[in-house]
Amino acid sequence: MIIRGKVLRLGDDIDTDQIYPGRYLPLTDEKEMARHALEGVRGCGKITEILVAGRNFGCGSSREHAPIALKGAGVRLIIAKSFGPIFYRNSINIGLPVVVFDPVEEIGDGDELEVDIKIGRLRNLTKNWEVGFSPLSGLELDIFTAGGLLNYLRRSGTSQNLSPS
Repeated sequence: MIIRGKVLRLGDDIDTDQIYPGRYLPLTDEKEMARHALEGVRGCGKITEILVAGRNFGCGSSREHAPIALKGAGVRLIIAKSFGPIFYRNSINIGLPVVVFDPVEEIGDGDELEVDIKIGRLRNLTKNWEVGFSPLSGLELDIFTAGGLLNYLRRSGTSQNLSPS
């Protein structure tokens, strides 16, 4: 499972309100939501396929809107030193892979990366180096491959147990 793309570099403590401002919560169309992704981050450049952030990315509220807006805007992978735990889980649940990677300082804005989320390998094609990381767990990878938690549950037959009696 290789994801390749250019990097948009972000800082520390980017909260869910910066990722997707609360005033847009009434929106339900994913394309319209995507237009407002990262609107609250000052100096944020054009959104790219791979976001690289510092510590505590996605901290704050438990709103699922933040990763949905990012995915709708074309983000295919988020790499950070650490994540807000609910943001991390929400991202996996919608099929947006997230990778914890400590030396994010080594990755620059605009670098092109090739990341294998299955085996845990990151190649910086711009700076010509490669490093390993802890890959997604088997279940996280299965959820991503299925296109999100609901699709995973449908395929496994578990979703029948979720219906109200």
